[in-house]
Amino acid sequence: MTWESFVFFAIPSVLLWVAGAYFALKNRARIAIFLTLAGIFVFASYIAGIWISLERPPLRTMGETRLWYSFFLPVAGLLTYLRWKYKWILSFSTILAFVFICVNIFKPEIHNKTLMPALQSPWFAPHVIIYMFSYAVLGAATIIGLYFLIRKNDKHFNEDVMNLIDNLVYVGTAFLTMGMLIGAIWAKEAWGHYWSWDPKETWAAATWLGFLIYIHYRNHKPKKLRNALAVLVFSFVLLQVCWYGINYLPSAKGVSVHTYSLD
Repeated sequence: MTWESFVFFAIPSVLLWVAGAYFALKNRARIAIFLTLAGIFVFASYIAGIWISLERPPLRTMGETRLWYSFFLPVAGLLTYLRWKYKWILSFSTILAFVFICVNIFKPEIHNKTLMPALQSPWFAPHVIIYMFSYAVLGAATIIGLYFLIRKNDKHFNEDVMNLIDNLVYVGTAFLTMGMLIGAIWAKEAWGHYWSWDPKETWAAATWLGFLIYIHYRNHKPKKLRNALAVLVFSFVLLQVCWYGINYLPSAKGVSVHTYSLD
């Protein structure tokens, strides 16, 4: 399996997800679920194949993390659809996944078998995979929130939509917390300490606190919907800095032990 073969898995996956989203909108739940699962299986087959080919988890470069993000968005969309029956969520997750797939197709990155010693820890893969799932769920919540934040007079903007956003944020923040805890264990094994306020860790803490602030604000100010959405969008901006923006910050260059993805 090579990176050049990605397109032959990505396009069928997207087509299956589009078909699943279409049947969800037409209230054909069983067909929608089957098609979405089929697309996830095709995409997962490529991840498994490239994992075997690289002889390591495909988690080192930005292209590889986008691969997981593209995978987990439809997974998050399907789980949301199964749990809360929002028939349009599959359309949202498909569009978002398609964007990241296009980036990977038109801007491929070099993938090799080399991993620096810190990334050879057994904690590395679960840490990043859990983080990618949380990013996908929080990304879906933020896109929905941003859409309704911009469309101030949209008649579909109501408490039901906020409940969906809240539930996604609860799930995403729970996995974000789990990812941080596993990351602390990994850091202890790799560098000898659980937490050192490395620039990456600082932004991770800021991101985590941002979503906690959103949760607490929603609990204490349930009627201030647009203020809450503004907090949510701001928290997701922090997440973007933590995810890949940190690589471009002067404070991290030559200092952060988490900038290995650019090596």
